[in-house]
Amino acid sequence: MTHRFLPSVLVPFVAGLMHCHAAQAQAGGPTPSPAGAAVYFIGLKDGDTLPPKTTLHFGLRGMGVAPAGSDRANSGHHHLIIDAPTPALNVETPNDFQHLHFGAGQTEAEISLTPGEHTLQLVFADKNHVPHSPPVISERIKVKVAEQTAPAATQTAPPASGGRQPSPKDAKVYFIYPRNGAYISRNPVIRFGLLNMGVAPAGLEKPNTGHHHLLIDTEMPPLDKPTPNDFNHLHFGAGQTEAKITLPVGQHKLRLLFADAAHVPHDPAVYSEVITVNVTESGKPPRKRYKRRHHSWRSY
Repeated sequence: MTHRFLPSVLVPFVAGLMHCHAAQAQAGGPTPSPAGAAVYFIGLKDGDTLPPKTTLHFGLRGMGVAPAGSDRANSGHHHLIIDAPTPALNVETPNDFQHLHFGAGQTEAEISLTPGEHTLQLVFADKNHVPHSPPVISERIKVKVAEQTAPAATQTAPPASGGRQPSPKDAKVYFIYPRNGAYISRNPVIRFGLLNMGVAPAGLEKPNTGHHHLLIDTEMPPLDKPTPNDFNHLHFGAGQTEAKITLPVGQHKLRLLFADAAHVPHDPAVYSEVITVNVTESGKPPRKRYKRRHHSWRSY
């Protein structure tokens, strides 16, 4: 009787151990990731055909890009996995020809692939190259590499009306930090979020890319001309996705504007909503002061 029921007991037990091991492998490392964070390929989907040399654009939502070794919350850098399974997610990502590291904070990269079929996957990881918990990874996609690229894949997007570069559908720029209504210090680190486009330095003309501009206490500039460059219009032409700025104490209005290699907004323009922030010396809301009531003997 005992031996007859032993398999029925062991099978669920072994299956449970395997499930726990898989769950543990998916737990990631010690650095937490925020809810809703995602990494993905921009302008590339499963089944696409690529030339042997191509530029891949990395998309990121809900987190910021920071170089390897930079200890900042909710940030990390990209890793590209080529023709390899998803690496272990609770240890340092390997560094070889199949596991490419972009520790300088790159959001795009030119790679070379041999003709044939390949798999690609993005893994986002912390300052020590260890994926976050929960892990932020893209789906693994299959691509075909041909000797010659199809015309549609290599054609550079023509300028839109007025010489402005076109922006892709559903492109979006937003603040990761701070949020609307937040209390911040005089020297906050502003973190920029971007969807469905890539970041490229000023002067580098590539389709569906651009760089960030921060508008401080000012109206939207003309969208068919280069964005002004002054204390109210800060340029981040090196491709920064975050910046430490200085603000005087008081209330301020902030807006992000994304623009092309020549600092001209795309068509349609990609800009964030205006947010209001409150700057205090401590970076925290001021303490409420309670007035003491003085009672005279007549009130009794």
